[in-house]
Amino acid sequence: MSSDDAALDALAVLGDPVRRGLYRHVAAAQGDVTRDAAADAVGVTRSVAAFHLDKLVDAGLLETTFRRLSGRTGPGAGRPSKLYRRADGEHTVSVPPRSYDTVSHLLAEVVERAGLDAELQAAARAAGEAAGAADPVEALRERGYEPYWDCGRLRLNNCPFHALAEHFPALVCGMNLAGIQGLLAGGWTAAMDPLPEGCCVAIEGPEGAAEV
Repeated sequence: MSSDDAALDALAVLGDPVRRGLYRHVAAAQGDVTRDAAADAVGVTRSVAAFHLDKLVDAGLLETTFRRLSGRTGPGAGRPSKLYRRADGEHTVSVPPRSYDTVSHLLAEVVERAGLDAELQAAARAAGEAAGAADPVEALRERGYEPYWDCGRLRLNNCPFHALAEHFPALVCGMNLAGIQGLLAGGWTAAMDPLPEGCCVAIEGPEGAAEV
């Protein structure tokens, strides 16, 4: 099976609305998700959720782990629960096939070798400013960052440039930060503060923003 066929098969699994809702809930969650929590989130029974969650695992969209939620060990601690999280892999489909990733890698390599980091960041900041986002949180959500509030700071659960950032971390992360800074206004600020997963940028909002 070709990579395009595999991607199409994986994405076809999301054609079911229940399955799509379960995937979105698990993907946006901060940490692993139980079957019960996923079922409650989309309004289905635990058995229905379990069936669809495992279909998402089979398609490579989710992955599982097992852990005792009580924290106890030994006899009487109960069976470990099956937990779900978003899988690390990516699935990209273009019909007809395109190879934008090849071009993006070549362009990033040229920019890095030429030392044009500052020019790239300036262009990214200008693009952010041109977007003129009235609601930074919604603007980031629309761009695939999956923002969420964590102790008064806005964190970004997903890096839209993850594959490219793995090969050119300084170049792409600098561009990403500049683009987000350009997007923000009205007392919002962004700075590098990487976590083990997700985007490397953290955002501070004006007073009271996290309560909105």
